Amino acid sequence: MHALDENARAMARASGLTQAQLLVLHALAKNGQEMPRDIARLLGVGQATITIQIDKLEARGLVRRERRQADRRAIWVILTDVGRSLLDQTPDFLQERFAGRFRDLEPWEQAMLLAVTERLSSLFDAEDTAPFPQPDEAGAGKVSVP
Repeated sequence: MHALDENARAMARASGLTQAQLLVLHALAKNGQEMPRDIARLLGVGQATITIQIDKLEARGLVRRERRQADRRAIWVILTDVGRSLLDQTPDFLQERFAGRFRDLEPWEQAMLLAVTERLSSLFDAEDTAPFPQPDEAGAGKVSVP
């Protein structure tokens, strides 16, 4: 937990953003644009929470809003070049590095670690806790649905 906390602080120092804002940018990085409701669903938070984060990111020029042509009521949130550049300069999520290293382990090592992790989870009463958004299979700094 200390390593995750330190990683979050390092990312905040490098980017000047909160972890929540970085998660929104990472959610946008895969396709370059998403609707706010889809970002909220992906990150497991309410749409009002996402709207606040988008407002802050838009004020810094990292994202922009654009009305959809097919349905003028719907709005896209689009990652700007400035936002993409900031993501490129920000350290990776520790979870992404862990996932890559975990995939490189032997199958028996993975099974052993999963068993221990499940046991620890039960000791912390964390079986029903929602996971963090996970990196996509490419491990390119983007998040995908857990």
